[in-house]
Amino acid sequence: MESNCVQFLGNKTILITGAPGFLAKVLVEKILRLQPNVKKIYLLLRAADTKAAMQRLRSEVVEIDLFKVLRNDLGEENLNDLVRENIVPVPGDISIHNLGVKDSDLLQRMWSEIDIIINIAATTNFDERYLPKLVILDEYTEKLTLCILFNVLNKNYRYDIGLGINTFGALNVLKFAKKCVNGQLLLHVSTAYVCRENSGLFLEKPFTMGQTLSGDTKLDINVEFELMKQKLKELQHQDCSEQEISQSMKDLGMTRAKLHGWPNTYVFTKAMGEMLMGKYRENLPLVIVRPTMITSTLAEPFPGWIEGLRTIDSVIVAYGKGRLKCFLADPNTVLDLIPADMVVNAMIATATAHSGESGIQTIYHVGSSFQNPVTFGQLHETTARYFTKKPLVARNGSPIIVTKGTLLSTMGQFSLYITLRYKLPLLILRLMNIIYPWGQGDKYNDDSRKIKLAMRLVELYQPYLLFKGIFDDLNTERLRRRRQSIKELDGSFEFDPKSINWDDYMANTHIPGLITHVLKQ
Repeated sequence: MESNCVQFLGNKTILITGAPGFLAKVLVEKILRLQPNVKKIYLLLRAADTKAAMQRLRSEVVEIDLFKVLRNDLGEENLNDLVRENIVPVPGDISIHNLGVKDSDLLQRMWSEIDIIINIAATTNFDERYLPKLVILDEYTEKLTLCILFNVLNKNYRYDIGLGINTFGALNVLKFAKKCVNGQLLLHVSTAYVCRENSGLFLEKPFTMGQTLSGDTKLDINVEFELMKQKLKELQHQDCSEQEISQSMKDLGMTRAKLHGWPNTYVFTKAMGEMLMGKYRENLPLVIVRPTMITSTLAEPFPGWIEGLRTIDSVIVAYGKGRLKCFLADPNTVLDLIPADMVVNAMIATATAHSGESGIQTIYHVGSSFQNPVTFGQLHETTARYFTKKPLVARNGSPIIVTKGTLLSTMGQFSLYITLRYKLPLLILRLMNIIYPWGQGDKYNDDSRKIKLAMRLVELYQPYLLFKGIFDDLNTERLRRRRQSIKELDGSFEFDPKSINWDDYMANTHIPGLITHVLKQ
């Protein structure tokens, strides 16, 4: 590398999509804190107009706790000046031509000024860092609640939305980047889980256009788009309700994903987005960063910052509240976790390394499963110790006592447990209601539906529940080695997972940060 990351960011004009998402905010804060001499950051936000975009920038980005270090260092007024001088909020949408930017003068300025394009935008109702899945059975206030956590319900989202943002939205960003006369690099954030769902070592390899994971079908992205449009038209002509249209779009997405070998609509549409970018990039340098499950910040701007319940966080919170009774997971399953600040550091390091390298396309896995794996069993032990020593407090003021719970490592065990623990009592309830009607029929039907839904989803996503894949990060490791010669100058851009002590990080950084966030909410 000719220069370190801080120097690279100086005097650069950068377009960032995906704000005010979790990762985009960490990236913006990092740039402003370490390189206030960045020339300009165009921040694409979904908003009706410039005023609304500015309001979102203020309320959802600059004014949040993530920026407290900058606020303390600079003072409120100086921070506002820095933001006003360096950040241009742009109302737009990557699913629309020219990213939905309506102001023609602004559009021309962006095309003439932008050096680096960083695309983090993705569908907002599904987070890419979702593996492996755990199914939770939650007994609370004498009601049976089957909680399918980690956005399993949202995983099966609308095909039209996924195609619009993850697939053709990525192509729209590429087309926009190719119009930037000074464009030096397009950095696209995808997900490591675009791979198939079985076990093995997954390499940092790009997709070829039309590639499938099933091996016996041909993928034509334009055909997929036309199928989606035709289905939408049919549903509209049939005067279907919005709920019916939404469910049909979800079903279509899952059907098409399964046909071509992907486990769900999300990763299928993300994979197609990668294909389009690789096919039409021409000489534009393209770097695709594939993170695994992103967790709270390890170090910067301070340890433990998180926003929203991400990946394993729903399980941790449920466990701390004493609601976690049973879950399906192999204790030997590797959880590929990576702190958010390490992902951002890797993103900036890849941009520094490849900016201006005409014609290149490089894939980087940013995770920990290859270099420093942590298993669900380790996480379970750490979480149990934490809440045993520092229990949450119930509404009545008493500490919540947690137990280890029942760990089921195979689908057979899970099915047997569900039958004995829930299905048989429900069957008895039904028989009693037939013999002695006493108004419990509704409860039986309601609980029965929940169990059927849980079992259907577990069967559908069983490969993720017991995920055995490891993500190779040879390219990322090579980049880390290249940086070692400038490490003293660039020490704030650490992204080596081997530096993480998982027990210490989870017990003293992530879980405390998570609990703080939950209490604020």
